Amino acid sequence: MSTDFGRPPRASENRELVGERLKEAEAGAGLRETLTIEWRTKPHVVQVIDMPVDGVFYNPATHRIRAQRSFDPDRDRKLVADPWSPESQDYLHDLLQASPSNPAKRDTEFEELKSSLKEYRQNEPGLITRDGVLVNGNTRVAALRELGVSSVRVGVLPESCTWDDINAVELSLQLRHDTRRPYSYINRLLTIEEQVVHRPLADIARDFRIRVSTAEQDLWVLACLRDLAERSRAGKAQLRLMDFEDAQEKLRELHRAYSKESKQNPERAELVKENKLALIVLEFSKTDVRLAEADFRTRYLENRLPGELNAAPVAAPTRTIPGINRGVRGDSAQVAAAKAFTDVLLRAKAVQRSVDVVDAPEAQEAAVMWQKAREAVNEALVPAGKDARVRKRKQAAPDRLNDACEDINQCVTDMALARASRSLDDDALEEAVVALKGSLTKLAREAARSITVPGDGIAWLLEAVKLEGV
Repeated sequence: MSTDFGRPPRASENRELVGERLKEAEAGAGLRETLTIEWRTKPHVVQVIDMPVDGVFYNPATHRIRAQRSFDPDRDRKLVADPWSPESQDYLHDLLQASPSNPAKRDTEFEELKSSLKEYRQNEPGLITRDGVLVNGNTRVAALRELGVSSVRVGVLPESCTWDDINAVELSLQLRHDTRRPYSYINRLLTIEEQVVHRPLADIARDFRIRVSTAEQDLWVLACLRDLAERSRAGKAQLRLMDFEDAQEKLRELHRAYSKESKQNPERAELVKENKLALIVLEFSKTDVRLAEADFRTRYLENRLPGELNAAPVAAPTRTIPGINRGVRGDSAQVAAAKAFTDVLLRAKAVQRSVDVVDAPEAQEAAVMWQKAREAVNEALVPAGKDARVRKRKQAAPDRLNDACEDINQCVTDMALARASRSLDDDALEEAVVALKGSLTKLAREAARSITVPGDGIAWLLEAVKLEGV
């Protein structure tokens, strides 16, 4: 169930004004403007009217700024207590025009929206309840208010609208392809999580136009970010979900790497996860994060870390599961050390971003530690990158041969289908096989030169092209 924020002040006046303007629109002789929405799973046409910009209220339940509300905890608490007060509405206004990753700055997309509205006016209507609560068009109203525009075109929801309806309609409108300003990454994750409580994941994935596996990935990432936020707690300082707003692609690649490794070796998967998280927290690029494999810390980083960042690895103690009195083995020494390093970086980053609640010396100490860690990782990435390029060269030939095998297997299927329909081009196939023989001959010649002790595969290849003595 959605949170019920009640009715705003002037709700009765708004209902009266909305009713009057709906009657005027219906009685008008001209062409009436309407808006089609998804209402309780079915298409529904609503009437569009003009409303005073200062008479409508920002929606405190909007998913667009869900994560950003934590930017100012005091103002957020007041918003929860009284979402319709001028102070709370001002906070929503500030967040709607702010950057998703750093609400202290203006969003460039908001500035573009303002310029568009100033030049072309309002292209699409917003949407309100009869009480005057904005269901869609919150950002547009924020821009119109800053431009000094007096009215806004809005569709009007039916009188029976509830807060569940408000959230459902907002979500359906925002997921349309033509939406002008889509949800930020973290707000999208939060919206998916909120929907999972009430609906099957397959239905949610269809609404978001993504695969179920992608929705599962998003939920995994969000759980990981909540864990990172908790691990970053250092006194009053703590990271927020929106602090990871710009790490979308890196987090998705992290999930893919972790999932692949966990199928073979869960401990290596944890090492991959922690090593990559450390580089994500240090804000390295996506290509750098890819180099942080399971052995990155022990092979490249450990001997470059200063003493205060290089704690001796100690295995985590066995934990007892309450209720059943059974023990669960804790993390290995390597995993525990990798987690400890990530925790140090998380707390340092939290302190740096919480200068308003920490002392200046503490913030300075965190900044110095952060810089030392980044320099050490930067040095470690040099040999890691060289080794990765060497491994890539070593794997290039086998990878190409595996691709060729897949093409040949597909060729077998294509030949069977062509035979069934009597459409096989014998002459073209003959020419292709002659070319294949030539390629295999070259491959065998190079294999004979490069491999001193051939295995069964190479031996077969040499025998097949009669190059045993090469």
